[in-house]
Formats: sequence, C-alpha cells, structure tokens
Amino acid sequence: MGWRNRLLGVFHTPYQPTEPALFREMLDSLSIDYGQYTFLDLGSGKGRTLLMASEYPFRRVIGVELLPELNQLAKENISEFQSDARKCSAIESLYEDARTFAFPDEPLLVYLFNPFLESGLAQVVRNLEQSLRAHPRPVIVLYHNPLLANVLDASPLLKRTKSTHQYSVYRVL
Repeated sequence: MGWRNRLLGVFHTPYQPTEPALFREMLDSLSIDYGQYTFLDLGSGKGRTLLMASEYPFRRVIGVELLPELNQLAKENISEFQSDARKCSAIESLYEDARTFAFPDEPLLVYLFNPFLESGLAQVVRNLEQSLRAHPRPVIVLYHNPLLANVLDASPLLKRTKSTHQYSVYRVL
C-alpha cells in the first residue's frame, strides 16, 4: 500500500479480517428474515465479510471502504467470487468515507469490526440517528469486538439486545 493510505490507516484503525466461523455464529444468532435487510459493512477492507454475507439471502450487500487499494481488492474479490453457497448476487464495494456515508433508506444490518477511532464511530452513530429520524425503519448493528460499545450505548435510538465478549447486537428502539 502507498504511504498516503498507510498514513490514513494510522488515523483510523488497522485492517483486520473477520473470522468466518465467528461471522456465521453472529449472523445465525440474530434470528431474522435476512431477505428483509441490506447488509452494510462499514470499513469493509478487501471484502471478505461481503462475500461471507452473500451466503445469506440479504436483499443486497454493500461495503464501504476508505482506502482505495483495499476497495479495489474488494471489487476484484467480488468479481472473482464463485460459491455454491451464494444466496445474494447484489454485492458492491464503495470507495467512500464511512463517517459521512449516506445510509440507504431501507432496513439495514450494519456490521462494524472496529473500523473507527471513538470520534469516527460517534460521527457514524450520529449520521445513523439522523437517517433513522428522517426515515424510521428496522436497523440492527452487529458490532464485532465492541471495544467502543460505550459510543453505541449512548445512542437514544439504539438498544443493546445481546452482548458477548466477542460481539454486541444493537437494535432500533
């Protein structure tokens, strides 16, 4: 990766891939109709989580990635991915800053694996709250390795409904 993107990584959080077995455990624990939701991964990196999410029948799967090299790799991985387990073919990776991303006005399952520092996560939560006030809808936040859970806990619109040492689940009140 270039020096600019390494520097950006320093001001955010380092790239970490999601463990497949834990990802499936987290999604399976939600007991939802996946077809009603769009899966949204903020800080989607190379797209591994997007590909795993495509094995569930989501309406669509979207990744948002700040670093152009990682986003390009995600696009390549999506285009090359072949799996008999794939149940969602609408997958895209967007090169955007997730802190200012405009949330789609549809039911969402938002996946976070510590992609932000505390201030960045607070901005994402404020943007989500603003979106929810403008367009009320079901939203689930699946927070893997919830080191900054206090930021989501402070939201007046989100309620923690499940918590383990590995992840927390928040739903709109």
